[in-house]
Amino acid sequence: MENGFVKSNIENGIATITFFHPQSNSLPGEILRTLAHEIETVGNNPEVKVIVLKSDGDKTFCAGASFDELVAIKDIETGKHFFSGFAGVINAMRKAPKFVIARIQGKAVGGGVGIASAADYTFAHDSAAIKLSELAVGIGPFVVGPAVERKMGTSAFCQLTIDASEWHDAGFAQQKGLYAHVYKTHEEMDAAILSLAQKLATSSPEAMKALKTVMWEGTEHWDKLLLERAEMSGTLVLSNFTKSFIASFKRK
Repeated sequence: MENGFVKSNIENGIATITFFHPQSNSLPGEILRTLAHEIETVGNNPEVKVIVLKSDGDKTFCAGASFDELVAIKDIETGKHFFSGFAGVINAMRKAPKFVIARIQGKAVGGGVGIASAADYTFAHDSAAIKLSELAVGIGPFVVGPAVERKMGTSAFCQLTIDASEWHDAGFAQQKGLYAHVYKTHEEMDAAILSLAQKLATSSPEAMKALKTVMWEGTEHWDKLLLERAEMSGTLVLSNFTKSFIASFKRK
């Protein structure tokens, strides 16, 4: 994974899944597939009562898609396969029979906003601004869109999508329902996450599983929908506009 990783730890019923990539926690295809598999695995582990999802480091939570892999896409099938990695992570979070708590310690872009949106409960640091930059790249937030729109509403999703070069601060994200809580320090945030996770670890697994099903009612078609969206992104990433943008970005 070019020095990136996905790892998990289970302690007292709490599974903590951590992902990392040296390029601002961007997400190459291998990390996406490994992350989806890890979420599915711990979700089905009877020892696990709640899942905490985080990235390593104190700065960027997730910079979205890996530009190195985007620029290497040469055909629609390869593009669809890459973007289906994001679909796999979102669907794994959606279908996990355990609540997923997300820790957003810094900025989130594109797919990072999708992960924050797919979590059942999201904590954030004051620095955790968000941006859906896909349109500026020449594609669109097609795969993450359903999760973002479900969490933040159509109006906020459209605002983020259209103003693709603008950062929106953590206060905006909290106001629109993406973040449940925003903290001034990482220490305060981590203490709050641990407190909630410990409470959930002693709650009824059957009740939480039933609640998760109810909360995600109406998304049963997402397995198909997100793959269709992946094909849309996989097609557009082949455009001259996108290729030129990524090449220009990498030259900076």
